Amino acid sequence: MATTFEAVRAEALFASDLQSSQAPAGGQIRDAVAATLRRIGIQGCAARVAGEFGDHPETAVARMAWALALVRATYPAGGPRIHRALRRLAA
Repeated sequence: MATTFEAVRAEALFASDLQSSQAPAGGQIRDAVAATLRRIGIQGCAARVAGEFGDHPETAVARMAWALALVRATYPAGGPRIHRALRRLAA
């Protein structure tokens, strides 16, 4: 089960412009997550994910699985710096 931080990051990566065909590295993933959260916020990411699941469920499932797998591989569990940053974005 995804943690709240994993879910927010995965939604941001899902909503970003990165594609699985690009095989992004850790720095690209972190940059895309941060930029997407700054640009559209947590709620905007959730809205995009919901829209894609409503409009294109056949591709949205695979994209979310991809995003969640990359987030889990990129971010260490319990990274305090990221937690503080996400709390600031949510405020």
